Amino acid sequence: MTVTPASSTSSATIPDAATKQLSSNFSTFLTLLTTQLKNQDPTSPMDSNAFTQQLVMYSQVEQQIDTNTNLKSLISQGSSNAAAVTTGYLGKKVSITNGNAALIGGNATWTYNLSGTAAATQLDIIDSNGKTVYTAAGATASGNHSLAWDGKDSHGNQLADGSYKLRVTATDLAGGTVDSSVASAGTVTQIDMTGGTPKLIIGSMEIDLADIAAVAN
Repeated sequence: MTVTPASSTSSATIPDAATKQLSSNFSTFLTLLTTQLKNQDPTSPMDSNAFTQQLVMYSQVEQQIDTNTNLKSLISQGSSNAAAVTTGYLGKKVSITNGNAALIGGNATWTYNLSGTAAATQLDIIDSNGKTVYTAAGATASGNHSLAWDGKDSHGNQLADGSYKLRVTATDLAGGTVDSSVASAGTVTQIDMTGGTPKLIIGSMEIDLADIAAVAN
């Protein structure tokens, strides 16, 4: 059970570099302004509005840099909190409701529910590229059913472990649609923190926290 840390980035140094550049430019600006004031023509003094506007602009830029720095700090704290929460899923068995299941060692299992009796039910298993790799007839009775798949496609070829989706299409005697839902379960073995949002990993399948319906002790 492992946690993949977020990749390091040099973006955290950007506010510091911007602040140093702003400070350097501001010092140069003050030096030039002071020199101009000392050597101005008394009969034609400088327009005070010009350098006042410059001072206001420097102040606005400085405030924006401070705002960006504070925002980055808040985002970092949020990521740390998310990491602390998601590590609690390590080693836990979770129920997934997005229709996906992890094929691990040539085995994947789903449960599906029919809201009513169907005249015909078709089960399609779809790979991560959206290709239907296996099709079979499903149960027609109302209620819960299960599908255990050995990872072989419709031609008997063994497919690679990964994430696969079960699609259930059920129709009644009148040709209408019978509502269905699909779920699967798996044990979380890793947490991927390399992206902006933590991902739970089951086998080689990544899932979002929003896709979890239940967690078993």
